[in-house]
Amino acid sequence: MQQDLFIGLMSGTSLDGVDAVVVSLQSTPTLLATHVLPYPDTLRQALLALHEPSDNELDKAARLANQLADLYAETVHQLLAKAELPASAIRAIGCHGQTVRHRPADGYTLQLVNAARLAERCGITVVADFRSRDIAAGGQGAPLVPAFHAGIFRQAGQTRTIVNIGGIANLTYLPDAGPVLGFDCGPGNMLMDAWVQRHWYQHYDEGGLLASQGEILPGLLERLLSHPFLHAVPPKSAGREEFNLAWLDGLLTGHEVPADVLRTLLELTAEAIVQAIRQHCPDTQAIYLCGGGAHNRMLQSVLTRKLKDMKLGSTDELGVGVDWVEAMAFAWLGAQALEGKPGNLPEVTGAAGPRVLGGIYPA
Repeated sequence: MQQDLFIGLMSGTSLDGVDAVVVSLQSTPTLLATHVLPYPDTLRQALLALHEPSDNELDKAARLANQLADLYAETVHQLLAKAELPASAIRAIGCHGQTVRHRPADGYTLQLVNAARLAERCGITVVADFRSRDIAAGGQGAPLVPAFHAGIFRQAGQTRTIVNIGGIANLTYLPDAGPVLGFDCGPGNMLMDAWVQRHWYQHYDEGGLLASQGEILPGLLERLLSHPFLHAVPPKSAGREEFNLAWLDGLLTGHEVPADVLRTLLELTAEAIVQAIRQHCPDTQAIYLCGGGAHNRMLQSVLTRKLKDMKLGSTDELGVGVDWVEAMAFAWLGAQALEGKPGNLPEVTGAAGPRVLGGIYPA
């Protein structure tokens, strides 16, 4: 049986679940099967709590890493069953793990998963901890997907920007000629999701329907847009450390209508993306969205209006569904590690040079 098949597992800062793909990397990366396994609410809340300093963190983190490994393993088993493939058909799993801290300025990032346990549960080689080597080389450890974007989405004759809207929004600038650029723009769905969970007890604002019922609060928007990260020069990356409800609460009067705050948060996400493109990718001809935020019709509408001189579409048009780009990227990064090839772009992360990313845990 051919051995060019890899599994990619991605669980992002939105903390909604595990995206899993089977990818053929024999020539052009080809998506063969997909699966999603949502996080149980108890696991999600425990992971959210671990983002803040607390007692007994080492024990909590170790136990959660084991739980994640078991959940990832269950995802893999369900994915293989759906694809009608045996574990022996898969060369390796590229597993991102769950980010609970991202502090490149302090020299570390932490993506929870017990990769040894995952390899044991699946009987498949696992590659994990992709970000640490880039940070050790002086980089941000993020974003890592631009190298994959460049491999599958770059097109001669057109300057493109790929915008991934997950918990954090990031972009990859793919010029017709010249070096690739990539960096985190600011909050994607993270603040909107947290606000919706607080006030509507839903995981997210489906289609942007709730935000569409509110009005932009100009004063609040101005305060939100003053965040230093939004004005920092790339390379840069962000997480919950920069954008969280505690930060938002400090900018509120306490008298705002929840729908108005949500609409303003949507405007923040859009404006951060637009400013990043206008400042760093001004000759972009076409923008392609991916990630969960690509399903937010209200956000799409705002971006279309603000970027009306550029084509706005989704990666669906380029042959890769918006929900699967990142999981595919980590399958590819796993393959790069096994082959001893670099997975980072130093011009994106700021690392001292190309580095092979990830630790390998044999089956």
